[in-house]
Amino acid sequence: MEQESTHVMGWWYARFRIKWPENTEPSWHIDLLMAHKIIAPVLYVHAKDISMWRFHRRAARDVEGHQFSMTFYSSQKTAVQIFGSLKGDRLLKRLKRSGIILKDIYDDTGKPSAFKIEDTSDGTWAPEIRKSWPFFIMGVCQMWLSLIVQTAENMSGKEKSLSVQKSLVFYQRINEAIQTLWREQGCHSMLHHLNAIYGYEPVLVREVYLRRF
Repeated sequence: MEQESTHVMGWWYARFRIKWPENTEPSWHIDLLMAHKIIAPVLYVHAKDISMWRFHRRAARDVEGHQFSMTFYSSQKTAVQIFGSLKGDRLLKRLKRSGIILKDIYDDTGKPSAFKIEDTSDGTWAPEIRKSWPFFIMGVCQMWLSLIVQTAENMSGKEKSLSVQKSLVFYQRINEAIQTLWREQGCHSMLHHLNAIYGYEPVLVREVYLRRF
């Protein structure tokens, strides 16, 4: 039974809590550094064993704070291997020693909890959306990661090994460049063409207004 359990498919999370001092903006560029240099190499190695994956970025003044996550759908055996690679990553260890990464958290591979494709989608969505959304968001994340890789290649000089501080400055520049691409070209390249796939059907948007009477 133990041998069989290693082949059970499910969703697995790796979460990284990032330092976020009071009265400052989140250091969003650290997400890009982690995606490119820590997580992407692991994804490439295990590509054939992962059915779906995605990133999640969030920052709120709560217990989780600024947190960057990677979620993937695979067997327990693959999850153990991926988590082992992440835990042993030298850059991650450097970021932790420097206090930039406060904590890395991994699902318990002995207790899978989300077995179905739709299990990590928003529970308020229609069943059809819940089952389909993981494919959409993986494509979005693949594009975002590709933008990081291309921008890094365009900006990189002869120096291949950077200190942590130089890496942070480098990825801050990459983040700014990608933000510019999103701001200036995201409407047509992404939102317009997403709308086109659905036959230009209008979308219901709920707006909240503050009013005084």
